[in-house]
Amino acid sequence: MKATLATGRRKTAVAQVRLIPGSGKVVINKLPAEVYFPVEIYRLNALRPFNLTKTEGKFDLAVRVKGGGKSGQTGAVQLAIARALTEIDESFHGMLREAGMLTRDPRMVERKKYGQKKARKRFQFSKR
Repeated sequence: MKATLATGRRKTAVAQVRLIPGSGKVVINKLPAEVYFPVEIYRLNALRPFNLTKTEGKFDLAVRVKGGGKSGQTGAVQLAIARALTEIDESFHGMLREAGMLTRDPRMVERKKYGQKKARKRFQFSKR
């Protein structure tokens, strides 16, 4: 079977995933997953689609992720894996959709406005 490619995005992070039938080796930006995502929660969230579809250890995963922070990258990788799995087997679509893993999170950082400290925070008002 050939490799399956998919893209996932979250905030400003973009993840490109290549899913190949194999032994379960996970490589992110040419590093093992344990090195790239040292925080276990990030690793678990990124690889959750495998856990949900009970396909852990059945695919080798090569991921290229850039932009954003670790949390956004985790979400991008998760979406990309979920999309790749549905491309491989359409029966996964229902359970991944139900778990909310096929929906791109549209929330983005609001821009800073002029005359204000941040997007919504104002400078301190002085009456006198």
